[in-house]
Amino acid sequence: MSVFARIVEQLAELLTPLFHASAAAAAIVLFTALVRLLVHPLSRAAARGRRARAALQPRVAELRRKHAKDPQRLQQAVLELHAEEKVSPLSGCLPSLLQAPAFFLLYHLFSSGSIGGDDNGLLAHRLFAAPLGGRWTDALADGGPFGPAGLVYLGLFVVAAAVAAVNFRRARRTMAEQPIPAGAGGELPGLGAATRIMPFLSFFTLVTVAVVPLAAALYLVTSTAWSAAEQALLSR
Repeated sequence: MSVFARIVEQLAELLTPLFHASAAAAAIVLFTALVRLLVHPLSRAAARGRRARAALQPRVAELRRKHAKDPQRLQQAVLELHAEEKVSPLSGCLPSLLQAPAFFLLYHLFSSGSIGGDDNGLLAHRLFAAPLGGRWTDALADGGPFGPAGLVYLGLFVVAAAVAAVNFRRARRTMAEQPIPAGAGGELPGLGAATRIMPFLSFFTLVTVAVVPLAAALYLVTSTAWSAAEQALLSR
């Protein structure tokens, strides 16, 4: 984690002439963008996978009609079809999974009072009036929801809610275009139920922003906003 801390500190030093006291926050945004650029090829592959799965829907529908009375055989046939066409039902999960380590590193970095036996100097950095190591509860206790720190969180909540609404509408539209009939056996066990719940998970970002250190919340909001813009671009 000390190596990761040095990366954030060095980025903050580079950005200090432009962002002054909020340089570390700007460094986190820049770091998030670098992470997203690294996983962008996987995001493009995931988008191709979604298009490929959409193209397979007529054949999947035919299999459902053919094996309507045998859910186990239907499930096997759908999996065989995906294997034959080299389409992975879970390919869209890879970009999110590969970003998780960066989020948890930021979480631990801004939750620790010391790094390598020394005081964690990053905790002194702020995003405007809000400490990067603080949480929403700290902002509420110091000035309330409309205090200087509370307004920073209010801005993050607004951005997170707007991005969640965009992702929710996109997910619902995708479900309408590629419905999974209840009890049809689907593509994988439990995939149908998970797919129906998935759109609502977009709003879980708001809960996460409220409970994690501000630095991790900033990473999450930046990453989800990037993802929404990226998906809009790739779905054209």
